[in-house]
Amino acid sequence: MTDIDLMALHGLVVRKAGSPAAVAAVLGADQGEVSAALHAAVAAGHAVGRDERYMVTPAGRTWLDERYPIVYAEFRADPEATASYDRFERINRDLLRLFTDWQMVPSPGGPVPNDHSDRDYDNGIINRLGDAHERALTSLERFAALQPRIGVYAQRLDNAYDQVLAGDIDYVSGARIDSYHTVWFELHEDLLRMLGREREEAP
Repeated sequence: MTDIDLMALHGLVVRKAGSPAAVAAVLGADQGEVSAALHAAVAAGHAVGRDERYMVTPAGRTWLDERYPIVYAEFRADPEATASYDRFERINRDLLRLFTDWQMVPSPGGPVPNDHSDRDYDNGIINRLGDAHERALTSLERFAALQPRIGVYAQRLDNAYDQVLAGDIDYVSGARIDSYHTVWFELHEDLLRMLGREREEAP
């Protein structure tokens, strides 16, 4: 097994399911190399694929879980990685509240789905997103110093935020695009797997 074999499967787990292009975007890797690695993963029983869309099998997850402690032993033992993750989690909690507030608005009878008719309400949340984004980029700089691959998430978050500022508010939390929420969720999953941690329960 080569590094790209492991990383392609790792990227697929982070993505949950996707094409070689989608996995390559997670990793910041060459799409052709990722495609070849995913084909090899299918042959090994570590993934299943159809029409260029792949998912990791239970055997593939087990294979990865056995290798994470070895591949990321130094990263997990680094105090700076632990400190950076603690800072990351504080931003994560703020963003989770932000995404909830974006999707639901208060009403006399309790929260209701946001129909985005109140621009002042939406703009207030977008301003909060801007503050969180600045903090997130600082956190990612620290992680990228330890694991350069993580730098690709800064580019993806920047792109999502720029789309929001340009008026495409689907990029706050849209599920079918590289929205801020989508990219953040993948980043969080990536860090959890590298560090061997569990996702905190939502407040």
